[in-house]
Amino acid sequence: MRKQYLECGKIVSTHGIKGEVKVQHWCDSSDYLIGLENLYLDKGERPITIKSARTNKSMVIMKISGIDDMDAAAALRGKVLYMNRDDDPDDDGVFLQDLMGIGVTDADTGKGYGTLTDVFHTGANDVYEITDDDGKKRLVPAIPDVVIMIDIDRGRMTIRPLKGLFDDED
Repeated sequence: MRKQYLECGKIVSTHGIKGEVKVQHWCDSSDYLIGLENLYLDKGERPITIKSARTNKSMVIMKISGIDDMDAAAALRGKVLYMNRDDDPDDDGVFLQDLMGIGVTDADTGKGYGTLTDVFHTGANDVYEITDDDGKKRLVPAIPDVVIMIDIDRGRMTIRPLKGLFDDED
């Protein structure tokens, strides 16, 4: 199921005395977060406007409209930032958060393998962690030969596992 408001970072501390905050970004790159003009607090309930944002080492330094001193910035420490899906500048429509919890079935037999519970980034391709009803975890490479279809709106993914990927196969 697609979430309208997606977690994109967390305010971890203040920066300077003029109300800037340091944000740990949860995006593929800090550039993505810097490109957003509007963000939200409280799971999308409270909109905020970003006056400026820049990268500093692995963090994003952000100036939020209406936050003009260190005390006001300190009050935001620990808050999770959300983005509205409609503000996605890339407009590709699929985020990792959309994948979490979708059901995974075999493309040929319809056998259910469980739900997607995590995504790992490797050098060559992502790897999906699938957890079955008994809690057993299996790793599936996110490559076109294996992942046949992802339907976020219906909450399902079909795969064609490589031979030997699951230990209960012939």
